[in-house]
Amino acid sequence: MVAPPALQAALEQQRSYLLRYAMLQLRNLSSAEDAVQETLLAAIAGGERFAGQSSIKTWLVGILKHKIVDHMRKQAREPLLAVSPDEADERDLEAMFDNTGHFSEAPQTWASPEKSFEQKKFFEAFEECMQGLPSRTARAFMLREMHGLETAEICKELGISTSNCWVLLYRARTALRACLEKRWFSAGQQA
Repeated sequence: MVAPPALQAALEQQRSYLLRYAMLQLRNLSSAEDAVQETLLAAIAGGERFAGQSSIKTWLVGILKHKIVDHMRKQAREPLLAVSPDEADERDLEAMFDNTGHFSEAPQTWASPEKSFEQKKFFEAFEECMQGLPSRTARAFMLREMHGLETAEICKELGISTSNCWVLLYRARTALRACLEKRWFSAGQQA
């Protein structure tokens, strides 16, 4: 089926946004391009089902999320090489907390999170920080925070235990906090 020219043009306008979104979650250009391509093909095939109750971008992101989850399920079934955590990273994380388990230094105040989310530079900094995370840690974080999956669903997707999931989420949040403080807050970018 060939999509009407107006739909094709609208889909093409969203390609770069969809690719950035997929890259942020999949962390692999080839996989991200495949997911976006599958999304656009599904949109063309199901274009008549688009009722216009949401924006085309929202509709496409919904399709893309399903394609990303499918990709992650496929990856979870494939064996991953076990990588031991870097000792320097562990020391950096431990240095952020006092002996009671609280932050040694309180996180910086975020003047306006809503305005930061609207800034392209914030997402560039966030993407760089996400790329610095180990693959499984980043996937756990994305499944929780971007897809809204519960712990049991994340465990099933990644083939991990509940306690392992909590550790991955803790490490992701802690590492992202440290990275964003360097790349966003210290750089004076926040609004």
